[in-house]
Amino acid sequence: MKRLMNIVAALVCMTGVAQAEMVAPDVLIKNTAQDVLEIVKQDKDIQAGNQKKILDLVDAKVLPHFDFVRMTQLAVGKYWRTATNEQKQALVTQFRNMLVRTYTKAFTVYRDQTIEMKPFKMAADATEVTVKTVINKPGAPPVPVDYEMRKTSGGWKAFDVSIEGISMVNSYRGTFASEIQENGIDGLIKTLADKNASAANVALHKADTK
Repeated sequence: MKRLMNIVAALVCMTGVAQAEMVAPDVLIKNTAQDVLEIVKQDKDIQAGNQKKILDLVDAKVLPHFDFVRMTQLAVGKYWRTATNEQKQALVTQFRNMLVRTYTKAFTVYRDQTIEMKPFKMAADATEVTVKTVINKPGAPPVPVDYEMRKTSGGWKAFDVSIEGISMVNSYRGTFASEIQENGIDGLIKTLADKNASAANVALHKADTK
């Protein structure tokens, strides 16, 4: 009985730790942004476009906080229901790779940006929230960036990003729908894969010529 009580007590403690580690969505965005910008600010190789370092940074600091399955599902829209499991996995993989390209490009043009967090309130039982931020750059207008976040078993994760009021998921949805209507889901997968491969080759060529 004593051993059983010790096990129960340990489980309760572990549960408490897990709940304590559920970082609030606004804090998560703030901490991630600050970490990334600080690393970029100090790393001359990243500022110069070192692809390996940029990809390592994106993998370590950015990608873990995105729900790529949800993002892909929303971007594909109604066609997601008709996709096979294999097609869904391929779509998620290619969509993720495309977003990686987007972030790596963003890091190569970093020049002293700062992140301003807007006021945030959240209901205790909320499972989806919007975290509003503003990117400030000296000599340029501020750029509002909003993150749509959902609560998962692995913590809060972003499933959409809106820049100046334009949703990334919605922007892709129209393009994806047109591609699927013309060439089917496999056609969309091929188009994304080709673009990702082409972008990777260009990045590799630039790295080789430096």
